[in-house]
Parts: sequence; structure tokens; C-alpha cells
Amino acid sequence: MGSKYTKRCTEEFKRDAIVLVDSSGKTVTAVARELGISSESLRGWYRKAKAERGESTPAN
Repeated sequence: MGSKYTKRCTEEFKRDAIVLVDSSGKTVTAVARELGISSESLRGWYRKAKAERGESTPAN
């Protein structure tokens, strides 16, 4: 059972957020703050997308 505060994001929203991180030059945390989502969520989506494309991400 999820929290009533849990925000469910569409796959399209996730893709757009990932593109925004790549194209804006901003940190994951900054983009997440602008979008009103958890930086941990965006970081997870970002890492998953990079792994699916066969790209590595920085260790931090």
C-alpha cells in the first residue's frame, strides 16, 4: 500500500525528465526540484535509462 503522497509518473514524463537532465547541463537534483519530484526517483530512472542504452554513469 503506497502513501497518499506518492506521485505516479507516466513513462513519457520519465523520458522527458531524463532528456532534460541530459540536455540542460543541470544536476539530477536541480531538475528533480524543478519538476517537483524526488531526486532519488529521477536518479534511479536516469541510471536505468543509461544502463538500457549501454552507457555508464558516474559513481556519484
